Amino acid sequence: MSNISEFTTNRLSVYLRCLDQLEASGVRAVSSKTLAEDFGLNAAQIRKDLAHFGELGVRGVGYYVKDLRRQLQHILGLDCGLTVAIMGAGNLGLALADYHGFKQEGFRVAALFDNLREKVGTRSRNGILIYDIRELKRVAKRENIAIAIIAVPIRSAQTVVDKVVLSGIKAILNFSPGSLRVPEDVKMKNVDLTVSLESLSFYLARSDRGEEE
Repeated sequence: MSNISEFTTNRLSVYLRCLDQLEASGVRAVSSKTLAEDFGLNAAQIRKDLAHFGELGVRGVGYYVKDLRRQLQHILGLDCGLTVAIMGAGNLGLALADYHGFKQEGFRVAALFDNLREKVGTRSRNGILIYDIRELKRVAKRENIAIAIIAVPIRSAQTVVDKVVLSGIKAILNFSPGSLRVPEDVKMKNVDLTVSLESLSFYLARSDRGEEE
Protein backbone atom coordinates (compact mmCIF):
# COMPACT_ATOMS: atom_id res chain seq x y z
CA MET A 1 0.00 0.00 0.00
CA SER A 2 3.04 2.28 -0.34
CA ASN A 3 1.39 4.02 -3.33
CA ILE A 4 -1.54 5.28 -1.25
CA SER A 5 -1.25 9.06 -0.98
CA GLU A 6 -1.68 11.07 2.19
CA PHE A 7 -4.63 12.83 0.56
CA THR A 8 -6.35 9.45 0.26
CA THR A 9 -5.74 8.51 3.89
CA ASN A 10 -7.03 11.93 4.95
CA ARG A 11 -10.23 11.28 3.00
CA LEU A 12 -10.57 7.83 4.60
CA SER A 13 -10.66 9.59 7.97
CA VAL A 14 -13.44 11.85 6.68
CA TYR A 15 -15.40 8.82 5.45
CA LEU A 16 -14.99 7.21 8.86
CA ARG A 17 -16.45 10.27 10.59
CA CYS A 18 -19.42 10.14 8.21
CA LEU A 19 -19.95 6.45 8.89
CA ASP A 20 -19.84 7.16 12.64
CA GLN A 21 -22.78 9.53 12.19
CA LEU A 22 -24.69 7.10 9.98
CA GLU A 23 -24.25 4.22 12.40
CA ALA A 24 -25.34 6.41 15.31
CA SER A 25 -28.47 7.26 13.30
CA GLY A 26 -29.27 3.59 12.74
CA VAL A 27 -28.43 3.50 9.02
CA ARG A 28 -27.48 -0.05 7.93
CA ALA A 29 -26.36 0.46 4.33
CA VAL A 30 -25.41 3.42 2.15
CA SER A 31 -24.40 3.96 -1.47
CA SER A 32 -21.48 6.14 -2.50
CA LYS A 33 -24.00 8.52 -4.11
CA THR A 34 -26.01 8.94 -0.91
CA LEU A 35 -22.85 9.22 1.18
CA ALA A 36 -21.60 11.97 -1.12
CA GLU A 37 -24.92 13.84 -1.14
CA ASP A 38 -25.41 13.67 2.63
CA PHE A 39 -21.93 14.89 3.52
CA GLY A 40 -20.89 17.07 0.59
CA LEU A 41 -18.41 14.56 -0.84
CA ASN A 42 -17.63 13.22 -4.32
CA ALA A 43 -19.15 9.81 -5.11
CA ALA A 44 -16.58 8.91 -7.77
CA GLN A 45 -13.74 9.83 -5.41
CA ILE A 46 -15.24 7.69 -2.65
CA ARG A 47 -15.41 4.66 -4.94
CA LYS A 48 -11.86 5.27 -6.23
CA ASP A 49 -10.42 5.63 -2.72
CA LEU A 50 -12.13 2.54 -1.35
CA ALA A 51 -11.20 0.47 -4.42
CA HIS A 52 -7.55 0.70 -3.34
CA PHE A 53 -8.40 -1.76 -0.57
CA GLY A 54 -10.43 -4.36 -2.45
CA GLU A 55 -14.14 -4.97 -2.84
CA LEU A 56 -15.55 -3.23 0.21
CA GLY A 57 -19.04 -2.75 -1.22
CA VAL A 58 -21.85 -5.09 -2.28
CA ARG A 59 -23.36 -4.85 -5.76
CA GLY A 60 -26.92 -3.55 -5.60
CA VAL A 61 -26.56 -2.54 -1.96
CA GLY A 62 -23.60 -0.21 -1.67
CA TYR A 63 -21.72 -0.38 1.60
CA TYR A 64 -22.85 -1.90 4.88
CA VAL A 65 -22.16 0.92 7.33
CA LYS A 66 -21.02 -1.18 10.27
CA ASP A 67 -18.76 -3.39 8.13
CA LEU A 68 -17.19 -0.51 6.19
CA ARG A 69 -16.60 1.41 9.40
CA ARG A 70 -14.78 -1.58 10.89
CA GLN A 71 -12.75 -2.07 7.69
CA LEU A 72 -11.68 1.59 7.62
CA GLN A 73 -10.66 1.42 11.27
CA HIS A 74 -8.46 -1.56 10.38
CA ILE A 75 -7.00 0.14 7.30
CA LEU A 76 -6.16 3.24 9.36
CA GLY A 77 -4.68 1.11 12.14
CA LEU A 78 -7.20 2.30 14.69
CA ASP A 79 -7.85 -1.23 15.91
CA CYS A 80 -4.27 -1.51 17.19
CA GLY A 81 -4.82 0.64 20.29
CA LEU A 82 -1.97 3.09 19.64
CA THR A 83 -0.42 4.81 22.64
CA VAL A 84 0.21 8.57 22.69
CA ALA A 85 2.46 10.83 24.77
CA ILE A 86 2.07 14.60 24.99
CA MET A 87 5.13 16.83 25.22
CA GLY A 88 4.27 19.90 27.27
CA ALA A 89 1.90 20.14 30.22
CA GLY A 90 0.74 23.69 29.58
CA ASN A 91 -2.84 24.67 28.81
CA LEU A 92 -2.83 23.06 25.36
CA GLY A 93 -1.08 19.89 26.47
CA LEU A 94 -3.43 19.38 29.41
CA ALA A 95 -6.48 20.03 27.23
CA LEU A 96 -5.28 17.45 24.69
CA ALA A 97 -4.57 14.91 27.42
CA ASP A 98 -8.13 15.17 28.68
CA TYR A 99 -9.78 15.07 25.25
CA HIS A 100 -12.21 12.11 25.26
CA GLY A 101 -12.19 11.80 21.47
CA PHE A 102 -8.74 10.18 21.45
CA LYS A 103 -9.93 7.17 23.43
CA GLN A 104 -13.10 6.86 21.37
CA GLU A 105 -11.01 6.58 18.18
CA GLY A 106 -8.53 4.05 19.56
CA PHE A 107 -5.74 6.26 20.91
CA ARG A 108 -4.64 5.97 24.55
CA VAL A 109 -2.86 8.95 26.11
CA ALA A 110 -0.34 7.28 28.42
CA ALA A 111 1.75 10.20 29.65
CA LEU A 112 2.47 13.92 29.69
CA PHE A 113 6.03 15.28 29.82
CA ASP A 114 7.37 18.61 31.03
CA ASN A 115 10.59 20.10 32.41
CA LEU A 116 9.05 22.22 35.19
CA ARG A 117 9.69 20.61 38.56
CA GLU A 118 6.42 21.90 40.03
CA LYS A 119 4.44 20.04 37.36
CA VAL A 120 6.33 16.74 37.39
CA GLY A 121 4.49 14.13 39.46
CA THR A 122 1.10 15.85 39.20
CA ARG A 123 -1.75 14.70 36.98
CA SER A 124 -4.22 16.12 34.49
CA ARG A 125 -7.90 16.27 35.42
CA ASN A 126 -8.41 12.81 33.91
CA GLY A 127 -5.47 11.38 35.82
CA ILE A 128 -2.70 11.40 33.17
CA LEU A 129 0.62 11.51 35.01
CA ILE A 130 3.16 14.24 34.15
CA TYR A 131 6.73 12.93 33.88
CA ASP A 132 10.05 14.70 33.71
CA ILE A 133 11.10 14.99 30.06
CA ARG A 134 14.34 13.25 31.02
CA GLU A 135 12.31 10.06 31.59
CA LEU A 136 10.92 10.05 28.05
CA LYS A 137 13.02 7.21 26.65
CA ARG A 138 12.28 4.90 29.60
CA VAL A 139 8.55 5.63 29.67
CA ALA A 140 8.26 5.44 25.88
CA LYS A 141 9.72 1.94 25.92
CA ARG A 142 7.64 0.79 28.89
CA GLU A 143 4.35 2.14 27.52
CA ASN A 144 5.14 1.29 23.88
CA ILE A 145 4.41 4.87 22.86
CA ALA A 146 3.82 5.15 19.12
CA ILE A 147 2.92 8.82 18.67
CA ALA A 148 4.20 11.99 20.35
CA ILE A 149 2.21 15.22 20.35
CA ILE A 150 4.32 18.38 20.57
CA ALA A 151 2.59 21.13 22.58
CA VAL A 152 5.52 23.27 23.73
CA PRO A 153 6.62 26.86 22.90
CA ILE A 154 8.51 27.30 19.64
CA ARG A 155 11.76 28.16 21.45
CA SER A 156 12.00 24.64 22.85
CA ALA A 157 10.15 22.70 20.15
CA GLN A 158 13.17 21.46 18.16
CA THR A 159 14.94 20.32 21.31
CA VAL A 160 11.87 18.38 22.39
CA VAL A 161 11.43 16.85 18.94
CA ASP A 162 15.06 15.72 19.03
CA LYS A 163 14.42 14.01 22.37
CA VAL A 164 11.33 12.32 20.93
CA VAL A 165 13.35 11.01 17.99
CA LEU A 166 16.09 9.72 20.29
CA SER A 167 13.46 7.88 22.35
CA GLY A 168 12.56 5.79 19.29
CA ILE A 169 9.12 7.28 18.60
CA LYS A 170 8.46 7.33 14.84
CA ALA A 171 5.30 9.47 14.52
CA ILE A 172 4.86 13.07 15.66
CA LEU A 173 1.90 15.46 15.66
CA ASN A 174 3.25 18.98 16.06
CA PHE A 175 1.19 21.88 17.40
CA SER A 176 4.18 24.23 17.75
CA PRO A 177 4.55 26.91 15.05
CA GLY A 178 7.62 27.11 12.86
CA SER A 179 9.63 24.61 10.85
CA LEU A 180 10.95 21.58 12.71
CA ARG A 181 13.35 18.93 11.42
CA VAL A 182 13.03 15.16 11.77
CA PRO A 183 14.91 12.24 10.14
CA GLU A 184 13.45 10.62 7.02
CA ASP A 185 12.25 7.58 8.98
CA VAL A 186 10.10 9.73 11.29
CA LYS A 187 6.69 10.97 10.12
CA MET A 188 5.61 14.41 11.35
CA LYS A 189 2.34 16.22 10.70
CA ASN A 190 1.95 19.89 11.60
CA VAL A 191 -1.15 21.55 13.00
CA ASP A 192 -0.55 25.31 12.91
CA LEU A 193 -3.48 26.97 14.65
CA THR A 194 -2.12 30.45 13.90
CA VAL A 195 -2.02 29.81 10.15
CA SER A 196 -5.61 28.57 10.24
CA LEU A 197 -6.74 31.65 12.18
CA GLU A 198 -4.88 33.97 9.80
CA SER A 199 -6.60 32.26 6.85
CA LEU A 200 -9.98 32.92 8.47
CA SER A 201 -8.93 36.51 9.20
CA PHE A 202 -8.06 36.94 5.51
CA TYR A 203 -11.50 35.64 4.52
CA LEU A 204 -13.25 38.00 6.94
CA ALA A 205 -11.16 40.97 5.84
CA ARG A 206 -12.02 40.35 2.17
CA SER A 207 -15.70 39.96 3.04
CA ASP A 208 -15.68 43.24 4.95
CA ARG A 209 -14.12 44.98 1.95
CA GLY A 210 -16.62 43.39 -0.41
CA GLU A 211 -13.93 41.64 -2.45
CA GLU A 212 -14.69 38.65 -4.65
CA GLU A 213 -13.32 35.19 -3.90
